[in-house]
Amino acid sequence: MHQTGNSIKLLTGNSHPRLAEAVASRLGIPLTPCHVSKFLSLETSVQIHSSVRDEDVFILQSPSPPDINDHLMELLIMISACKTASSKRITAVIPCYPYARQDKKDKSRAPITAKLVANLLAVAGADHVITMDLHASQIQGFFDIPVDNLFSEPSMVQYIKQEVDGWRNAIIVSPDAGGAKRATALADTLNLDFALINRKRKRDLAASITLPTVPPTPQGSDSGSTAGEGSDDENTFYVEKMELLVGDVRGKIAILIDDMIDTGHTVRLAAEVLHENGAKEVYALISHGLLSDTTMENLRDLPVKKLIVTNSIDQTDRINATKDKIDIIDIAPVIAESIRRTHNGESISALFRPNDLFI
Repeated sequence: MHQTGNSIKLLTGNSHPRLAEAVASRLGIPLTPCHVSKFLSLETSVQIHSSVRDEDVFILQSPSPPDINDHLMELLIMISACKTASSKRITAVIPCYPYARQDKKDKSRAPITAKLVANLLAVAGADHVITMDLHASQIQGFFDIPVDNLFSEPSMVQYIKQEVDGWRNAIIVSPDAGGAKRATALADTLNLDFALINRKRKRDLAASITLPTVPPTPQGSDSGSTAGEGSDDENTFYVEKMELLVGDVRGKIAILIDDMIDTGHTVRLAAEVLHENGAKEVYALISHGLLSDTTMENLRDLPVKKLIVTNSIDQTDRINATKDKIDIIDIAPVIAESIRRTHNGESISALFRPNDLFI
């Protein structure tokens, strides 16, 4: 006889089926059959081909470019479908939270879209959210349901120790002030020094200056900050500059730490500054590799020895195109273990205690 309410049901949409299959393999369960497609009108169609009544449902979806809005809509409809099918509990597993960089009102009439996404997930019927390396931790406060924010730091520590030759002579670098806390935490774990790069945007007031000027950085740049904030005129041109503010990188292996890479502009500027200041080698260690506006040539030409990203977003095509430039940190073990612990009512924070092994 079939027992309900006692098993994990793992569903996925079209955003990252490889990750979902890896997580299911780790859990020792099959993916719940689910067909997600579009009608000719481009409306999203969801068909779940197995009963989820009174089951503990986990829906793994990681909205990513270029179909981020379609992926988000798939997730919402799948949550709603499970809700109306009488699932006992629905957990949205979102390794890369969409619209995370729009987390505050940083200029007049700017939307707080990360809060809107939180509202949509709750209204659709999600009871719980599992995500990873949120761009801003305050996003957890946008929800009235439990949110578990996993960390890729233990996996990054393991990668550095295993893959970076001479890592004991390395220095952890944050490319901007916003990532300083993340970088210092990693530096403390590895007992390494820390460096901080200062990113400046100057108003170009002198017409005689021949330095190249660029328009204000659009919202959604790598660091999530926006040129032209506050009282600055949005049409003003800026000269962007980076300089090493804290730390000595001369003769050391510099490891850049950030939560997202999109255009690669921030990583490029930061790596150039580190080379200018005598860094022996530069690695870029990034949680989420959006790379939505980056051609393969741009990736190959980044002045870093390795660009390391997690597989929170499917990087298969980019790995094939850039050969040995990109390395991947597999987060499937962390996701699978967090799902297992959630299902069994065990502590999630125990995953990230020092010296705890979970892979």
